[in-house]
Amino acid sequence: MSRRFSRRVFFGAATATLVSPAVLRAAEPFKIRCSLDTAPSHPRNQAIVDYFEKLAKASNGEIVGEVFHSGQLFADLHVSKALLQGQVEMAAPGAWVLTGLVPDCDMVQLPYFYGQSSEVTHKATDGKPGAYVGKQVTTKLRTHMLGPWIDLGYQNWYSTKTPLNHFADLKGLKIRSPGGAGISWRIKFAGGIANTTAWPNVPLALSQGTFDAFVSTDESCNSAKLWEAGVKYSYADHQFMGQYMPQIGNATWAKLKPAQQKLMTDLWADHIGEYRKNAAASQLNGRKIMESHGVKFTDPAADELAATRKAMMGDIDALIKDAKLSPEVVKLVKEAIG
Repeated sequence: MSRRFSRRVFFGAATATLVSPAVLRAAEPFKIRCSLDTAPSHPRNQAIVDYFEKLAKASNGEIVGEVFHSGQLFADLHVSKALLQGQVEMAAPGAWVLTGLVPDCDMVQLPYFYGQSSEVTHKATDGKPGAYVGKQVTTKLRTHMLGPWIDLGYQNWYSTKTPLNHFADLKGLKIRSPGGAGISWRIKFAGGIANTTAWPNVPLALSQGTFDAFVSTDESCNSAKLWEAGVKYSYADHQFMGQYMPQIGNATWAKLKPAQQKLMTDLWADHIGEYRKNAAASQLNGRKIMESHGVKFTDPAADELAATRKAMMGDIDALIKDAKLSPEVVKLVKEAIG
């Protein structure tokens, strides 16, 4: 009797020993790594760090995110391939670096957006044009779009040695582009020579004179302290509103329960407005800091912006051809912004 009892105890203990690791594994949080190539102080980084903090709390620790800053894993120019190959779970690349994969990501380069407010951009990217472009991106990268895109801010011109008082001052300069045929078209339209350099390499390239000027935002310049690399001037014409597209790989998304997927989507939707406001405030602060370090800003008058926009409209067919924009996305943009 005692022998049978001992066997029951033994097999029960053995079963418990076998089951316990599985129970422990089930209790481990679901981890999501996000690759960003900008500094921790950048508004995109701050938005996703804040989102992950809120996500961990809302999911009771079931989902935990980790942000890899400053290109520790991948530069944005290469992160789409990493997403496609499952080398990272999440990323938020700028739409401009995805144009080689989906040309319609360049829709905000259309002259309709030049010198316009962020609200004009949001009408397009939060509406049918954005949905049309997002569907192409997620299909090709095998990803899931988390929700509305993160604002970076207005893209402007910056230079080291050449004062930028008017659009014509860009003529003949070698100008760094963050990527995309649309920005290259604008540089060419301005009479400049396009150069594509990954963002983490910009400070060194600037100090070495690899290019004379570049396209970026006030906060991006501030977070990288580019005045230390020689930046002295800016022509703040608000070429377009740069935005980042937050995506999670399909393989990662499929591992989440429907309730967890809904939680992540709802949480992003609840806070994207806050992140956009923070980005705008960050851009204003970035400009103030740059001015305090001697960077001179030129804000073109409305009539000068209108004249440049009108001139760009005269070359819009060349832009559409160079950027390979589809007739459908051009039509959707026109309908969305009027």
